[in-house]
Amino acid sequence: MAKKRERLEIIRDILKSVRENRNIKPTRLLYSSNLSPQMFKDYINELIKKNFLKLDIDEKERKTFSLTKKGNDFLEGYQVIKNFVEGFGL
Repeated sequence: MAKKRERLEIIRDILKSVRENRNIKPTRLLYSSNLSPQMFKDYINELIKKNFLKLDIDEKERKTFSLTKKGNDFLEGYQVIKNFVEGFGL
């Protein structure tokens, strides 16, 4: 049985998808995050509110997400912590 993802892993996965697919559309991000639509909406709203993600809307009302500096800093810090923990074999 697969291990359930922790909250920080979900946030990392969302931010990583946005970084890898610049200006990703909401539907594509929903699929890549592997969350239910309601959980996805909750996480996205929190990440926008806390300035990890930016929601861009063009003149044709198309929505895309982009990563902020704070979001990128989180991903870098997450990797440092992950490497530290793995260094101890945990």
